[in-house]
Amino acid sequence: MRPAQMYTVCLLALVLVYPTEGRGLSKLWSIIDVDLLNSSTNTNTDDPVTYLWPMPKKSSNGNTTVAVDPDLVLAMQGNGCYSSLVRDAFARYKQIILSHHVKFSNQSGARQAQYGIGRLIITVSSADETLQLGTDESYSLYVPAHTEGSIIQDAMLEAKTVYGALRGLETFSQLCVFNFMTKNVEIANAPWDIQDEPRFGFRGLLIDTSRHYQPVEIIKQIIEAMSYAKLNVLHWHIIDEESFPLEVPSYPELWKGSYTGWERYTLDDARDIVEFAKSRGINVMAEIDVPGHAESWGVGYPDLWPSVDCREPLDVSKNFTFEVIASMLADLRKIFSFGLFHLGGDEVHTDCWTNSPKIKEWLDEHNMTAYDGYEYFVLRAQELAITQGWTPVNWEETFNAFSERLNPNTVVHNWLGSGVCPRAVAKGFKCIFSNQGVWYLDHLDVPWEKVYSSDPLEGIADASQQQLVIGGEVCMWGETADASDIQQTIWPRAAAAAERLWSTEDDTSNGLSTALPRLRNFRCVLNQRGIAAAPVTNELAREPPIGAGSCYMQ
Repeated sequence: MRPAQMYTVCLLALVLVYPTEGRGLSKLWSIIDVDLLNSSTNTNTDDPVTYLWPMPKKSSNGNTTVAVDPDLVLAMQGNGCYSSLVRDAFARYKQIILSHHVKFSNQSGARQAQYGIGRLIITVSSADETLQLGTDESYSLYVPAHTEGSIIQDAMLEAKTVYGALRGLETFSQLCVFNFMTKNVEIANAPWDIQDEPRFGFRGLLIDTSRHYQPVEIIKQIIEAMSYAKLNVLHWHIIDEESFPLEVPSYPELWKGSYTGWERYTLDDARDIVEFAKSRGINVMAEIDVPGHAESWGVGYPDLWPSVDCREPLDVSKNFTFEVIASMLADLRKIFSFGLFHLGGDEVHTDCWTNSPKIKEWLDEHNMTAYDGYEYFVLRAQELAITQGWTPVNWEETFNAFSERLNPNTVVHNWLGSGVCPRAVAKGFKCIFSNQGVWYLDHLDVPWEKVYSSDPLEGIADASQQQLVIGGEVCMWGETADASDIQQTIWPRAAAAAERLWSTEDDTSNGLSTALPRLRNFRCVLNQRGIAAAPVTNELAREPPIGAGSCYMQ
């Protein structure tokens, strides 16, 4: 227990340096004609919750508008009183919320306001900043209505952990809107009372840096956008057959498999990404896909290939193969603290093994078929990961092929189609939902409606089995996505899955018509925050607008 003084208020008046060009937050009614609003059958302006994404678990509101003081002050209470993670997040959000106010506040004609919200009090119960699967992300947020005779009132955010506080700050930021008429940041429909927590503990997005290299700054921008949608796991598919961009100190020739000497990640780069993600409440789950999808490994170490003419899967017959994997996992464990590690295991075609005389001889000596060799490789890789303290995650082929032999703690990652998670949880395995027909973002013909309507618990009625579905993940495979187009391919469709994973089943089952105006608004919020999210309604994802019009009607 911390000393008693830890429970006293830590008052931190933050003086920020604002950019000269602000990106203000504005709602639909702030910038387009009321007639246009009334003409849209897809816009429900009577419901203020329409403009929050993802939908909070429980909320109530009034009908008063309050102004936010441009000198908004943070006060912190509780055991987490001194958290720099929360203080830094408040500074970031304050800049987002108030950037337009600074731009206009000194102009002649700017109206003076009696500010209703001058302080945000954040109470964090725990000082523990450990971030893992299952970390409590719940929060409660109260924004009072300005009453006659009061000068300043406090908005209050309470959370058990710093990560719950981050989620609450995002919600608070979405309530704050710059009014172009009054030149003030305002919160409409106060008082607000929001009680919120996620439906699933694992809410992921996969990025693929093998098919196309993604610069570190682009990865950070993706992570930032993930925090806005309340996603909490970045699945980093670092390596594949096309390229090996990651530094592995134990085997320094491995990253000779990168496309060029400039398209690489040092371990310091990886550490920077993990720390940046943690500051946004996001875990990073790394993946090295074995034994298939590994041709790039042999550029630096040709002995890992079955032969120079047949280069994957990795050679199952050599101890050297597993020595490389073990050392790589030991190197990566120093960087990736998340409890889950992805070992791939998908699309393993064993022809190279049966066509290589030395490997065929080894299989025969061990009374194995090539199929048995695949099982042997996966199970041995699992043991190496478990030795490093990780829980192994494998693509569903491993479950489909030899579920009875998998480590019982294995997390099965669905991708091929529906029905896998129901079968996996029925056998006691945990499962991640990523059905390619609905949650693969590189499938450009999958519209947001299909993403939104898909549920990880589909086909699972038993409550105890439902608990084994830890969540879901949308996958941004990189064949046609590089730094020029990855953001508009991810967003806003990833946000559709994010709400499905955060909000209650009742809220996300109310129909697409109620979700559409909120998703359109959130897409515009992303644009205003510098994220290149594509229009919501597209024939194919990431297409530009088809003509002139409001962001909120695209």
